[in-house]
Amino acid sequence: MAATGPSPFQNTLTELIRARHPVLLVQTQEADRVIAAVSELLTHGMVPRGRGLQLYSLTRGLHAPGGGAGRRVAPEQALADAANVTEPTVFIFQDLHHQLGAGGSRAEPVLIRAILDTAMQFKNGPIPHTLIIVSPTLALPPDLEKAVTVVDLPLPTEEEIGAVLESIVSVNRDAITDNLSEDDRRRLIQAAQGLTLWEADNAFARALVADRMLDAGDITMVLEEKRQTIRKAGLLEFIPPAGSLDDVGGLGNLKTWLTQRGHAWSADAAKWGIPAPKGLLITGVPGCGKSLTATCVSAQWGLPLLRLDVGRVFAGLVGFSEENMRRALSLAEAVAPAVLWIDEIEKGFGTGQGGDAGTSRRVLGTFLTWMQEKDSPVFVIATANAIDALPPEFLRKGRFDEIFFVDLPTRAEREDIWRLHLTQRLTKGPSAAGGIEIEPAAVQLAEATEGFSGAEIAQAAVAGCFDAFEARRPLSMEDLLTAVRNTVPLSVTQAEQIAATRQWAQTRAVAATAKAAREEYAEVTPEGKAPEGDIGSWRGGRTIDF
Repeated sequence: MAATGPSPFQNTLTELIRARHPVLLVQTQEADRVIAAVSELLTHGMVPRGRGLQLYSLTRGLHAPGGGAGRRVAPEQALADAANVTEPTVFIFQDLHHQLGAGGSRAEPVLIRAILDTAMQFKNGPIPHTLIIVSPTLALPPDLEKAVTVVDLPLPTEEEIGAVLESIVSVNRDAITDNLSEDDRRRLIQAAQGLTLWEADNAFARALVADRMLDAGDITMVLEEKRQTIRKAGLLEFIPPAGSLDDVGGLGNLKTWLTQRGHAWSADAAKWGIPAPKGLLITGVPGCGKSLTATCVSAQWGLPLLRLDVGRVFAGLVGFSEENMRRALSLAEAVAPAVLWIDEIEKGFGTGQGGDAGTSRRVLGTFLTWMQEKDSPVFVIATANAIDALPPEFLRKGRFDEIFFVDLPTRAEREDIWRLHLTQRLTKGPSAAGGIEIEPAAVQLAEATEGFSGAEIAQAAVAGCFDAFEARRPLSMEDLLTAVRNTVPLSVTQAEQIAATRQWAQTRAVAATAKAAREEYAEVTPEGKAPEGDIGSWRGGRTIDF
């Protein structure tokens, strides 16, 4: 046995084989890893009574590892042949999922019955055989649910991926240059986490072929391979890092909170006994920077950003939605440390979901259990516009580290937002010589856009640029002010909904904007109410003093 000892997967297999669990199912696309793990168990005597090993696939039939192909027979015939083997044996069968209902296909009754008969014979017969089914999907007809034990094979560990890297470097040492420092090597291996060993080997080989050199620049190439893998899975989307928290106007409390936790993933934090933060729920007025914050924080922290589309999780067949959620969360953990972003989470987990035979509740339960118990460094950022649509158990302490409320930007925040957009648009093209001075323009436009969200300010800036482009002249203040006057903000069209959200957040959320900045916004009457016709600015909530 290797010096590091058996893996948790091997320990589980050992216990189940010794306990004579007759049929095991390992959900993985890496059959080679399963075969290698079982071979190691048998070679080093972790399983008693000298069990042998035989393999089955549709193309090679029942055969010994490393030997020639056997008779090409149907799976049910191969199972019958296995039952006639007179020495204790572990049988690893591949390709059965095609006939067990994978992808919505029809399960074959003959194969189901053959597996049930095999399970009964292996469990109670005089010879302690074990059947291991390797399948890329959890395809189990109801008839087999009680007879089959499911075993999880985690994605490759950092040590396993490191061994793949060392192997490919060793084999090609005479033809390549290895310029990786110890830190670069660690980062390269970390970049490959979440890939199978096959995919990691392909990624490293591609990096070597490009320039016959291994260096820090190859990390980008490995991350691109990871993007391809995540894209093929179809449940998570790999979002390229962009910008920083400096690109988010205002939201001082929220940005300070995030900045303080930017080094929580480091070894120094672990030495201080600081656990990795769990996650953050951001709610508030639509268009005020919730999603922008999620995309910028991953770049600020230097972590990959994965977006989970809850709509993709739900599949038409019973049981597939829960499995999709487990797969998505497992992939996120394999990529860790990472940021997992769930946008408009209430649309997937809201209390209004119904008519799906309880699927939504089961998927929600899977997610909440993972949030509560996870110890992997996956930081979850969930955004919600209709926070009251989320079930109460979603909001209790322990799920998220904090709940922040993002209100309409204050005057100072509007100045920041306008300053960002003006700087971006006045530094290139004809508008660079248009004569607009950014500072006074930001102040004037902030006054003119009271009650506007950040998204509405951005759209007004774009609309002004279109007017200037149509006339083929530099952008002017009149273009921007005209665009502002032609915009009806959400603070007018959805005043009641915004007021209700503020009322909910009054005692349940932390204000994303610092208290001093909030007090600058909107004159209020002595009674503390906003002037008639103006929904004003939210002034409540728990304030964090940094």
